Amino acid sequence: MYEQVKEAAKYIENRVEKVPKIAMVLGSGLSSIVDEMDDQIVIPFDEIPHFKKASVKGHRSDLVIGRYQGKDVLVMTGRFHYYEGFTMKEVTFPIYVMNALGIKELILTNSCGGINEDKVEPGTILVLEDFINLMPSNPLIGENDERFGVRFPDMTEPYSPRLRSIAQEAASKLNILYNEGVYAGFMGPYYETRAEIRMIKGFGADAVGMSTVPETIVANYLGMDVLAFATITNMATGIQEEKHSHENVVRVAKETSKKLVSWLNFVLEEL
Repeated sequence: MYEQVKEAAKYIENRVEKVPKIAMVLGSGLSSIVDEMDDQIVIPFDEIPHFKKASVKGHRSDLVIGRYQGKDVLVMTGRFHYYEGFTMKEVTFPIYVMNALGIKELILTNSCGGINEDKVEPGTILVLEDFINLMPSNPLIGENDERFGVRFPDMTEPYSPRLRSIAQEAASKLNILYNEGVYAGFMGPYYETRAEIRMIKGFGADAVGMSTVPETIVANYLGMDVLAFATITNMATGIQEEKHSHENVVRVAKETSKKLVSWLNFVLEEL
């Protein structure tokens, strides 16, 4: 895998004049962020050695490199999910490649379901402070390659206090109402049952979704600083009365994206 990561990173380096130091992964309905990028170089996932292609509606499948808020930024317009049939190594392969490119600051975004009614409602943006891994595997299982990281990485603070502080300051200046909370990573691809939500809520989760956790684990393993924004697009099963639909998730994510984009603008200025 080490050689595959190097090959993919070399391919990207050969396509750009300057390699960014900041990366973002965009969740459902949030790819509009790339519209504000200048000097774009668009590389489809399937052109990059050893990359897969995302298949989820609402996700593009491109790596976009360009200028955003005066900074050189690498953006994944879409991501890979375990429920698509990829291995955890394939899901997180782009994070390994980002690290090989020298990127040390990673911003993750996702759309997810709300659990804690005291903290969130549809349209709320949650700054993640911790996670619970409810997926049946994790990307670090298997033989460890010390060239990437240590066998037992620490997860005391999976989301960077420094980056969270920058996000908090930005929200205050922009008068953006938000909350901080715990995100539970669920395998999917079905929306959780009432019983599962009661269990997840009992574990202390404020929101639940089907991504972000594997990427967070690998980024910490590689020594990267992570900041994550979770957009609450619906309340979870048993809390929300109507049935779930992916179309509604994408719709609410797009509506909330304007607020998130202005927030990200400020955050990137401070990095």
